Amino acid sequence: MFILGRLLEALATVLYLVLNLYLWIVIIRALLSWVNPDPYNPIVRFLYSITDPVLNVIRRRIPVFFGGIDFSPLIVILVIYFLQIFLVQSIRDIAYQLLR
Repeated sequence: MFILGRLLEALATVLYLVLNLYLWIVIIRALLSWVNPDPYNPIVRFLYSITDPVLNVIRRRIPVFFGGIDFSPLIVILVIYFLQIFLVQSIRDIAYQLLR
């Protein structure tokens, strides 16, 4: 059970880091929407290609209210925080139970 516990602990750590990285990518994408970035810039294209699939799913389900304000980045950030608190911590708790 030691190996499985360590594997779950490593999985939780990697998942936390990936979610944290994606959180910052979504924040940067939201900040870029306030300015008019060059759509041909490779960094901007990368950010759009990484975030558009997730944001578009939310945009289809939740219409834009309040004068065109897009709440989809905020919802993605809340979902990421939920996954970090619930999923990652649950995996860590299971790993710690196996390591006892």
